[in-house]
Amino acid sequence: MATFRFLHCADLHLDSPLRGLEADPDAPAETIRGATREALKNLVNFAIGERVDFVVAAGDLYDGDWQDWRTGHFLTGEIARLTKAGIPFIAIRGNHDAESVITRRLVMPGANARWLDHRRPETYRLPHLPVSIHGQSFATKAVTDNIAMTYPPPDPGRFNIGLLHSSVGEREGHDTYASCSVEQLRDHGYQYWALGHVHKADILNRDPWIVFPGNLQGRKITETGPKGASLVTVTDDIVSVASVIFDTVRWARIDIVLTADADEDAALAQMRGALGTELERAEGRLLAVRIVLSGGCAAHDTFSRDFGAAREKVRNAAIAVAGPGMIWIETVSVATAPLPRTGGGAEQHAATGQLVQALLETDGQDIAKDIRDYATEMLGKTNPLRQAIGSEHPACAVGEDEGLSELVRRARDLLLGTLAG
Repeated sequence: MATFRFLHCADLHLDSPLRGLEADPDAPAETIRGATREALKNLVNFAIGERVDFVVAAGDLYDGDWQDWRTGHFLTGEIARLTKAGIPFIAIRGNHDAESVITRRLVMPGANARWLDHRRPETYRLPHLPVSIHGQSFATKAVTDNIAMTYPPPDPGRFNIGLLHSSVGEREGHDTYASCSVEQLRDHGYQYWALGHVHKADILNRDPWIVFPGNLQGRKITETGPKGASLVTVTDDIVSVASVIFDTVRWARIDIVLTADADEDAALAQMRGALGTELERAEGRLLAVRIVLSGGCAAHDTFSRDFGAAREKVRNAAIAVAGPGMIWIETVSVATAPLPRTGGGAEQHAATGQLVQALLETDGQDIAKDIRDYATEMLGKTNPLRQAIGSEHPACAVGEDEGLSELVRRARDLLLGTLAG
């Protein structure tokens, strides 16, 4: 069998809308919006520079409801760069670019670039290599059938790749599509399963290889860490499967647990150190960061009394670490707690003491329904706001019965800090 190399990518989500950026006038919106394009450019440049033999893409190259033709033109142009360099490009459609949700049809550039059929599994045999690529595009957005069951048997004497957009069982944070099992894929007889749909890189099996490469570019704070594609090297059998990083914006969540003696200066110093570490890991990319502060500490009263000022102090710390334009603070979440109080108002004033005791005992369940109803009613009246802030915003989470206890705890700690002041 011949020696060759190929790139396996998935979940490009070109020009996918990013919600919430408009709410922050300092957000580097254009850089973040353009990151999916830049990541694809990086992949194509790498493929051409390294002379890989072909590229396979396991679905969700773009979202079916892209706003204008520019998304399609860009994708077609990048694929054309590959094919002009003699590098075939074979892809399937996933749930986001399924046949039924396509609003504007793309024509692949050249004979050696193609979408595999959505009506039934199709096999594409590379003319210059003993490689057979089997796959089926999604016909509709929500394919729940186990379509891999109908993939053809392996071609004898050839390297067989199964191209599949699937959750492979249940995956946290992802809808279950084209469900199948690792055991089923393992026993099918292919040497490599090129998967898509799950945005976190994962190797499910090594004999044969069953691989999620992750998405090409993180698009939100839940998609942290390096992002890219898998480079597969074959010499008779698979020699290596290596991650190649192509992202241009790096998302990170920094959890900082403050010690009891940490005042504001100490907390900011700890943040600067953590930001510096993450910036070094980003290796020159824009770093988009969510900072979560927690722990009972001396800095709690200062931070909790003015969340806006706390956020600005953190942003200033980021500028001190990297200068302008290198770090964007997506969110600062202050989840610190007050230090235990001794003496003072609770002992001197019975009414205040009763209020403090009531606050310490509440878990929010007695007012949970009222809070949920209020959040749902207000968001229902301002649907554009709901869309702008995104489903992960605390107001939306509370309306969906999530994050309520955290919200009540933060309000309680803020009141306790005020009463103690």
